[in-house]
Amino acid sequence: MQLELRHLQAVCRIAEAGSLGRAARRLGVSQPALSAQLRRIERVTGGDLFVRTQHGMEPTALGQFVLDRARRVLSEMDALGSEARAMTAGAPLRLGCILLVLLDGLLEQTDLLMTEEITVDLEHSVTALARMLGTGRYDVIVYGEVNDHEVPLPEGATGRTLIPKEPFAVRMSALHPLAERPAIELADLAGELWMSLVEDDDGGPEALVEACARVGFVPSLRHRITDRKMHYSLIARGRAVALSQPTAPGADGTVMRPLAGAPITGRIRLAWNRSAVSARQAELLYLAAARAYLANVDNNAFHRAWWDAHPELHPAATTV
Repeated sequence: MQLELRHLQAVCRIAEAGSLGRAARRLGVSQPALSAQLRRIERVTGGDLFVRTQHGMEPTALGQFVLDRARRVLSEMDALGSEARAMTAGAPLRLGCILLVLLDGLLEQTDLLMTEEITVDLEHSVTALARMLGTGRYDVIVYGEVNDHEVPLPEGATGRTLIPKEPFAVRMSALHPLAERPAIELADLAGELWMSLVEDDDGGPEALVEACARVGFVPSLRHRITDRKMHYSLIARGRAVALSQPTAPGADGTVMRPLAGAPITGRIRLAWNRSAVSARQAELLYLAAARAYLANVDNNAFHRAWWDAHPELHPAATTV
């Protein structure tokens, strides 16, 4: 693992907050996720960065060294983003996105609805997306949140929920013993190996662990693969199962099934810098994302039925 800006930000937040719990809330991640991230950072830096005292988490000598340089790097990155943006009037709108199902359709819809040039970058960390929105790296971000997890937005940003709730499904091999069932009880997946496509800061792993705990087991989160083709191939061969957006398309050798009772749900949100994106542009981006999502609702019959039964969750606008 190499240190990334989000790791430096985590070190700074822990030092500022004085506790993992408060730092986790400020970063919008769970305390166990932040604790695990800190351990990974400490493996890279070669030693403990913090020690627990009666006054809370305090940096060690190594921690203070890393902290001083982290603050310097983050300050330089903030200045770089804002100053570069100020020099490029008329530059394209920059969109950052997690690998959501609606991404391809979103790009098609923005081409149809907007005259502005739009550049797109993919990120695997929601925390990184929000941070880069704050530094001016992105003008707009599209991202997901799972269950009660909320991504804190930087100052100057406005957020809008596109899809307030969608029930996650499970993707499994078409040869899996449960594949013929119309819906899967989460308890029946005890003992399975689970795979994820994304980083651990959207609330997904924690939501899965909590949901599984309620039905009596601890999931084995063994695989984390960002390559979608390999992800589907391993599932098709029966090596793992995975949570999936209910709008996800089919893949050879796999099936999608809803989880009974919808124990894990997601939200899809947009956020933008008010200084870089006009109200009209924000409305068109929302509309483009709404149309892109609606184009995928029929990918799975079970989701179409659920969607039709919940009109209160439909996007607020579907016409210009």
